[in-house]
Amino acid sequence: MDNTQNFSQLAADYTAGRPAYADGLIHLLYTRYGLSAQSVIADIGAGTGKLSKQLLDRGSRVYAIEPNDDMRNTAIKELKSYPGFHPVKGSAEDTGLGEGTIDFITVAQAFHWFATLPFQKECQRILRKQGLVFLIWNMRDMNHEINQKCFELFSSYCPKFKGFGGGIKRDDPRIKEFFNRRYEYVEFDHPISYDRETFIHRSLSGSYSLRNGDPDFHSYLDALQQLYTQYAADNALIMGNKTVAYIGSVR
Repeated sequence: MDNTQNFSQLAADYTAGRPAYADGLIHLLYTRYGLSAQSVIADIGAGTGKLSKQLLDRGSRVYAIEPNDDMRNTAIKELKSYPGFHPVKGSAEDTGLGEGTIDFITVAQAFHWFATLPFQKECQRILRKQGLVFLIWNMRDMNHEINQKCFELFSSYCPKFKGFGGGIKRDDPRIKEFFNRRYEYVEFDHPISYDRETFIHRSLSGSYSLRNGDPDFHSYLDALQQLYTQYAADNALIMGNKTVAYIGSVR
């Protein structure tokens, strides 16, 4: 199955509605795990460059690998001013990068789309000997009622909805297989505040989301608006969220 087109025509919603990742995680990457301004990083499945920007802000050189033209072109527009930014049309399984040229690999909000073992093989090919891989997600805290209600709404309206994060679970078998069961796990509280517009953009940016022209789209949009009205206070909806990362070697 070709998953590379799942986010076609969603780049604007993704840019407007998707959050960055917890500053605490970025700090940890650069203080505990060896990333630096001299690092060469492959950000695979980079999308519109949400994580790439945070790495570029630290001075690293980032090869943003993204197969979807719409998402990659948006990243280029957003990040072209960074001298260390290098967009690449490539996939997780065929990045187009040279053998042994990469210090670290990051994957944000994308690993669940990849073919696990072919991706592992590509990481082994492009990483330098001591290189690490970081699998990162923003994951909704399901102890928060608003996230439970969003789950119910998406389950009701969106036939493609399989759960948040593509249905990935804590210590998912795919993660265990990828890292040969040897990895570290870290998480950071990262609650997100949305105004009405960004909440709608965030909801529409999901690969599972109904799109304008789909049956029931307007009813779906109305339900999202009503949900925001119910849970927002002072023009802000606070959504419980954690930034989580799985960290390890694939050697």
